[in-house]
Amino acid sequence: MSTTQRSPLPVPGSIAALRARYEAGTLTPHALVDAIAAHFDAGDPHHAWIRPLTHAEMTTYADALAGRDIASLPLYGVPFAIKDNIDLAGIPTTAACPAYAYTPDRSAPVVERLIAAGAIPVGKTNLDQFATGLSGQRSPYGACRNALDPRYASGGSSSGSAVAVALGVAAFSLGTDTAGSGRVPAAFHGLVGLKPTRGVLSTLGVVPACRSLDCVSVFAHSPDDARSVFAVAQGVTEGDPYGRAWQPLPDVDRVRSLGRSGFGVPRADQLEFFGDESYRAAWGAALERLRATGARIVEIDFSPFLAAARLLYEGPWVAERLAALGAFAAREPDALHPVIRTIVGGASRFSAADAFAAFDRLATLRVEAGRAWAGLDAIVMPTSATTATVDALEADPIGINSRFGYYTNFVNLLDLSAIAVPAGVCKTGAHAGLPFGITFVGRAHDDARLLDLAQAWGDGDQAVREAGGAATADAAPTEATGVVRVAVVGAHLRGEPLNGQLTQRRARFVAATTTAATYRLYALSGAASGGSVAKPGLVRVPDGGAPIAVEIWEMPVDAYGSFVAGIAAPLGIGTLTLADGSRVQGFLCESAALDEATDITRFGGWRAYRAHAANSASQ
Repeated sequence: MSTTQRSPLPVPGSIAALRARYEAGTLTPHALVDAIAAHFDAGDPHHAWIRPLTHAEMTTYADALAGRDIASLPLYGVPFAIKDNIDLAGIPTTAACPAYAYTPDRSAPVVERLIAAGAIPVGKTNLDQFATGLSGQRSPYGACRNALDPRYASGGSSSGSAVAVALGVAAFSLGTDTAGSGRVPAAFHGLVGLKPTRGVLSTLGVVPACRSLDCVSVFAHSPDDARSVFAVAQGVTEGDPYGRAWQPLPDVDRVRSLGRSGFGVPRADQLEFFGDESYRAAWGAALERLRATGARIVEIDFSPFLAAARLLYEGPWVAERLAALGAFAAREPDALHPVIRTIVGGASRFSAADAFAAFDRLATLRVEAGRAWAGLDAIVMPTSATTATVDALEADPIGINSRFGYYTNFVNLLDLSAIAVPAGVCKTGAHAGLPFGITFVGRAHDDARLLDLAQAWGDGDQAVREAGGAATADAAPTEATGVVRVAVVGAHLRGEPLNGQLTQRRARFVAATTTAATYRLYALSGAASGGSVAKPGLVRVPDGGAPIAVEIWEMPVDAYGSFVAGIAAPLGIGTLTLADGSRVQGFLCESAALDEATDITRFGGWRAYRAHAANSASQ
């Protein structure tokens, strides 16, 4: 895993933290664009991008924000990535097929809404060609590499969109989801993946996979960020044949507490992990965590959901993929990725009679699946049944890909909404240390309820607090969790040169936040930093402090000792207090090292300071 020096990125993991920088004047959209452009210049070892925007192209969007009121634009200066089957005006759309490429005159409506709210597009991301696949490997632009461990699958088809957020280049990204493409990559990167109600995010300006099932999805670091993006992006677009107005539940009917909710889970005999004991154990731990909240958990008959899932690729819906490609596939069959050509080519065996029979079968399955919802607020399941290395996927591209979709393929066919959320890491087995995720599935228009439940799930130890437990927010290693959370402030941030010391230990990014306003940050001198890599020092002060940007990472307990052992004085690990009052292990600096250090507290964090320094040096 590379620890090559990368350009510093001032992109925090939350939209709120980024807005706070803008409001404090420690960051500007132009400084952010400068840093992202420098990052792109350093290369793309993960094959996340098909077409990064140039510095000049991004600057155009930053210029448009000049003089605008930050408070009036909910996504002011927020960088986002766009899956390259979604149109951005003036930039080629390829759908990961160079021969198919065209340059649209206008952006997709969903992109237009985000830009109008102040968001800055930074590039078009890699994908499984024509959004067909869940692996991230089926692209002539290079197999997308997992941001946390490049030996493993990135997930697809919205592979680059997930990687861009996981690496910190974008605060959020757009993907698409027909069979799980907006959820599986989220699970493989410890991200939130919102698959909204079908049609409430317009699919105009999106290269279709299965037009009747396609959804635009959102990748983000938190449910709050996904909610912010969804609020801007949703809306009916004139002329959209598959669009529909969102019909949210009345606020009084929304359930925001896990402990007061009812959840359906697949019967034990219907769970499938394809021999992956790492994922089986992680699911068991997630289920126990949910039970600890006091939630009512009911086993449901999962068979109609699984039967609907099989229709997607074993039934005539695969012919809808062929219809979407139209004459192009017939005219240039060699332009298709070999695996895509095999999948789409199989559509010719279905007749119109087969299609109508399948529609009837799906209608029956919707009725049968609908019975499971009685008295439930959501259904919960693993997001993916397993993960796999890139080598394993190359050896069995279709078989392993189908395993990734075991818990996802039915959602759009049954007109459901869903949100994938992180659920810790695998603690045992072959995939120990890799992220594991679960999905809350709701009925159509349940998006707000799912976001509420996802927020409750991910809000620290909310689950324990709801149950009246006595757990504190301290993130010390415990046998109960098997992981430890640590806050990093400088050279270990995403995109910084020592981040590999975390990812090599299979640490997982959890969130970006700030400390309480009781700290000051210093740029240490070369001698004090203890090496060639520039580092900051965070010091707690009795008064005159400020909130400082940090990232929270979670790593297996058995890797934590070696990580701490590698930290040289004057830095060390202590207990930090975060903005919400919770405490976490994190980097602190001995005060004796500050004699020759520069106080950089006014920048609010290491990335913002480094971006300012780089910009000053270039002038």
